[in-house]
Amino acid sequence: MTKKERAAEAVRLLEECYPDAVCSLEYEKPYELLISVRLAAQCTDARVNLVTPELFAKYPTLEALASATPEEIGECIKSCGLYKTKARDIVALSQKLIAEFGGVVPDTIEALLTLPGVGRKTANLIVGDVYHKPAVVCDTHCIRITNLLGLTTTKDPLKTERELRACLPMEKANDFCHRLVLHGRAVCIARRPQCGACVMAPVCKHAQALKKAEQL
Repeated sequence: MTKKERAAEAVRLLEECYPDAVCSLEYEKPYELLISVRLAAQCTDARVNLVTPELFAKYPTLEALASATPEEIGECIKSCGLYKTKARDIVALSQKLIAEFGGVVPDTIEALLTLPGVGRKTANLIVGDVYHKPAVVCDTHCIRITNLLGLTTTKDPLKTERELRACLPMEKANDFCHRLVLHGRAVCIARRPQCGACVMAPVCKHAQALKKAEQL
């Protein structure tokens, strides 16, 4: 089985297991997703979803966020951790969106990367979820599981993205990454993957190696 064949089968198997591939962060406007992803750094999506309703109620527009001080934003997001840095980024990216992009979240990775606090993972998520363009969101679940599958050979996010772009059916890549998050939380858990319960075991190099070792 080639890497592309293994990737296509992994995509198919996860589609059957998790038919609804959605981002777990809750948002109504594109810039809200951008901010939510920034808040999610070293914080759970569940915690972010508890914090953002109050934040976006208090600052209901991009202009309101841009006019706030980092200290004011920080008061709303303290429980997300690293709140001082995140608050500065939220104000700065809001200001830049207004000043340079007319208040519209850009639709290219290159433009998104110019925004304060936005990395490739965030940029890919926005491009994929908001603009429905082919994207590869390389979070920790994606990197870990695709290494186990044998689709990637590195823990570097950018190199992982490049390797996945070379083997995934790109029209399904964004949803595949969302499903990897769900699978990583439920089955392929860090440090204790449940290979016996994994739908991708037939195409997973790690699972197949374990099975062969047990037969020796």
